[in-house]
Amino acid sequence: MKVIVTTAGRTNEEMVVMAQHVASDLHVPFVVRKKESIKDIQVREDADVLIVGKERLEIHPHGSEEPVFFHPNSAMFRVKRVLRGETEPFLEATKLEKGMSFLDCTFGLGSDSIVASVAVGKEGRVVGTEGNRYLTYLCQRGLKSWESDVFEMDEAMKRIQLHHQNFEAFLRCCEDNSFDVVYFDPMFPDSIEESDGIKGLKSIALYSSFTEEVIKEAKRVAKQRIVLKDHWKSERFDMFSFHVYKRKTAKFHFGVIELT
Repeated sequence: MKVIVTTAGRTNEEMVVMAQHVASDLHVPFVVRKKESIKDIQVREDADVLIVGKERLEIHPHGSEEPVFFHPNSAMFRVKRVLRGETEPFLEATKLEKGMSFLDCTFGLGSDSIVASVAVGKEGRVVGTEGNRYLTYLCQRGLKSWESDVFEMDEAMKRIQLHHQNFEAFLRCCEDNSFDVVYFDPMFPDSIEESDGIKGLKSIALYSSFTEEVIKEAKRVAKQRIVLKDHWKSERFDMFSFHVYKRKTAKFHFGVIELT
């Protein structure tokens, strides 16, 4: 889908200049707002609309009622739990510790990667891949600029390295044993959390294939384990021989392939 950039409804010269810079970064058209509604612009331009506002960037997918914008979402309360020394199912499955390296093959808006970055600390490394270049751009800016009431989380977000590339291609370019943990949370209809900023993610997500070849590459790249987060009914756990950490009341389970 074509993408254009414009400003929020109430704007000023500074926002116009910023929007023009964003359009230039992404090599897409900048359109003057002229008090038009987003829906009118979507229809006229036959395009998704990236809105540059004072507080944040928003992607408004054509045909979707929900915008996509960067927000730590569940990472906010999950990180606070981790810092208090409480248990976190994601960390129980990944077994991340200070100094470890983590590859998030399905970054999305990065909630799990933020928790991972807090867990591995400044001594560790968290890398994410995202196939949609507009979502990548939105998240790259958000990770660097977001400010919360948790210093450790803000610093952890800034340390995350996010690349625009589908995970199949990224894995093929990785050296053997280059990450301690390789992680997948594949996009499919039942996997979307109904949280602020990600309700519209279905409209722009890339539904990559989860295949034997992908698992083979992940086993080559991971030193310690591969972790899959999936719907509790998913057949992928059995299909690829994951050991499942079942949680009685949870909609999602974690599957693990241990490599050591």
